[in-house]
Amino acid sequence: MLGGGQLGRYAVMAARQMGYSTVVLDPSPDAPAGKVADEHLIADFDDAAALDRLSAMCAVVTTEFENPPAASLDRLARSTIVRPVPSAIAVAQDRIAEKAFLVSQGIAVGPYCVVEKGQRYDEVVPGIVKTARLGYDGHGQRSVMSAVDVDEAVQRLGEVPCVVERRLDLVMEVSVVLGRSVDGTVAVWEIAENVHVDGVLDLTVVPARITRDLADDAVDLARRIAGALDYVGVLAVEMFVVDIDGALHVLINELAPRPHNSGHWTLDGSMTDQFAQQIRAVTGAALGNTRMTVPAVAMANLLGDLWQHGEPKWALVLDEPQAHLHLYGKSAPRAGRKMGHLTVTGNTVDEAASRALALRSSLSST
Repeated sequence: MLGGGQLGRYAVMAARQMGYSTVVLDPSPDAPAGKVADEHLIADFDDAAALDRLSAMCAVVTTEFENPPAASLDRLARSTIVRPVPSAIAVAQDRIAEKAFLVSQGIAVGPYCVVEKGQRYDEVVPGIVKTARLGYDGHGQRSVMSAVDVDEAVQRLGEVPCVVERRLDLVMEVSVVLGRSVDGTVAVWEIAENVHVDGVLDLTVVPARITRDLADDAVDLARRIAGALDYVGVLAVEMFVVDIDGALHVLINELAPRPHNSGHWTLDGSMTDQFAQQIRAVTGAALGNTRMTVPAVAMANLLGDLWQHGEPKWALVLDEPQAHLHLYGKSAPRAGRKMGHLTVTGNTVDEAASRALALRSSLSST
């Protein structure tokens, strides 16, 4: 496993439960996934000796984040199996490449343009300037109200390659999370409806409150993307639902070539969770059943802000029969840092969401 964060932690736990030995490569001694792996290689992602050791030890290598160095993936692929393939990860780790790929496949994205000398931005403002690489959870972004603001935003972002995306009037944000096997078989979970706060996922409810026709369109797009990338593993496709001339349409926002925050609900609400599916897919096993085991589920992220008054009152969640607490084993809470999540199951998404938000609010009350 390249990467030692919480996504890697759950994937390693799933692999070990299936009987596999696991190795994590991550430079942090406190990496959550490293704490549960059979071996933790504490080294940078471009450390040649560590990469060679990883490839020598492992029958297959996967990643829990989309930004491993391309040269590292290529080095690994010369001597072992890397899934998803490096070319798929390369598309998803660069917004410019990602949008060009989607457009080449005839898949609709919101209006955007690449920042370059002499470019006019009148048709994409008001908008958001985003770095082409290394942006996540609202990082690497600046809002712009007019074309003259773009150059200043790019300067503040470090003069790195950027795109400008027009700010859309969103009806909803949704994501399709799917697993795709070596033979091209695809298994899709119910569509998730997502709410973001300051660029960070705050709440997910499943199933999304959209029509069946719109859901079918979203799933079809995600399947097409996975097939075009020759993808193997779990893929999340984040989407915008927008109103165009009185009709709802789906536009692709971005791709995540790994298990995804909006798929955490599968740990408590699906026959096969996204992490077990990742291991099944990359090892060449058959995919598991993605059917929901409950009528509805809500997932609320737990950020480091909850610790501002001391240790949160975990008993409030643990005493709730329909609630499930997940903490990621991170060493220290920080404002905005994802420390865990809680899920609540219910008969309706409104019921589950209301209870999840209420429980989270009570955790840090004084």
